Amino acid sequence: MSIRQFFLLASLLLALPALAQAPANTALTLEQALQAARNNLDVALARNALAAARADVVSADRAPFPVLTTKLSQMDLEHGLGGGSNFMTEKRVDKSIGLDWTWERGNKRELRTLTAERAAAAAQADLEDIRTQQQLAVQAGFYQLLAAQERLTQIAQIERSAAQLASAAQKRLQAGDLAAQDAARIEIEAERARSDRQLAELERQRAALLLWQYTGLPTPPEQLQVQPDWPALSVPLAEARQWETLVDARPDVRAAQARLQAAQAALDSSTAQRRSDITWGASYDHYPGTSTALVELRMQMPLQWGYSYQGEIARATAQLAQAQDALEKTRRQARADLQRLQEEVRNTAQRARTYETDILPRARKVAAAAELAYSKGALSLTDLLDTRRTLRATLLDALAARTDHARAAGAWQLRTQPEASASTAPPPSSAH
Repeated sequence: MSIRQFFLLASLLLALPALAQAPANTALTLEQALQAARNNLDVALARNALAAARADVVSADRAPFPVLTTKLSQMDLEHGLGGGSNFMTEKRVDKSIGLDWTWERGNKRELRTLTAERAAAAAQADLEDIRTQQQLAVQAGFYQLLAAQERLTQIAQIERSAAQLASAAQKRLQAGDLAAQDAARIEIEAERARSDRQLAELERQRAALLLWQYTGLPTPPEQLQVQPDWPALSVPLAEARQWETLVDARPDVRAAQARLQAAQAALDSSTAQRRSDITWGASYDHYPGTSTALVELRMQMPLQWGYSYQGEIARATAQLAQAQDALEKTRRQARADLQRLQEEVRNTAQRARTYETDILPRARKVAAAAELAYSKGALSLTDLLDTRRTLRATLLDALAARTDHARAAGAWQLRTQPEASASTAPPPSSAH
């Protein structure tokens, strides 16, 4: 053994413990995907918007600052400032220092703060809505990747079966037991199965890239895999008396309600401007030769002649009506969305259950019988290929039905169970 080979073997032996302790690539769970969705970039943007809205509350909840004023006046430039060397006490200059403070009338500060608080409440609801939307997108991407993985597995099995049939056909062709045309047809089917597997791999890569974009996980997209975490085929649905509660609990509806309240507070704040604010002030003056202690008291207020903030009030009134219409529109959309989701859950569950318990078992049984009959020469090649195509289509349709139900059930639970979307993925339910 050369020295180079010796050092190479020694380095491999030293690396074995580290390789043994290296964690293997684990598949992503639905809970982990939803948790990543709660902290992605879109949620971070909404969280920063909420922080800005809360800062507006702090800015609004303060009184006007007092104003400090100092001045020098009554300086006679024609006859001079008088004798004496001390400018502050002997020169004929009126020296003044004063303080002014504006008294806001009409509860302007309280209304201004209330408007900001309700806008912050709307931003909080927007954050929850965006978080839910991101979880919906991630959940759909999770099931899309899961379906792509299982589709790839099924098509790979079909490819292996087609390759085995093509290999057997070549042997039968060489033995003179199979026509060349039939062997060519079997070879074409094998090539089509290989092409289908390549397309399934491409779809899996696309699904992995989409999920990676939403979650921002450190795992590279080409290595991203998910665990088979299909929901149960039955989930709890809503009754008629629960619809209003479900609609009002949605974050988009709560955001619209908070914006309506903020618009009402803004209208009240605009109306309060009709009460003029008063500025109180006082000054202490010093003028040598006259008096060393002069006091000035003053009061200022705007005179609202010919204008009473009609423009601001009209605009706030229009925005209030706009917020009311937006709330009604959001309520209708939320109710329609929940009803659509419930119907999708019910219909997709029935369709997936039909495939799982009826169609798919019969398709497998027919395919197995066709394989046995063909091996014994009791079935033509055309019938065998048709049976295999039927089984392939049935497998993919059953997987698509399961995927549609998983998306619908997950969306229903995220939209109707805020505590589920706020923590982790909801567990499958076995209720009606």
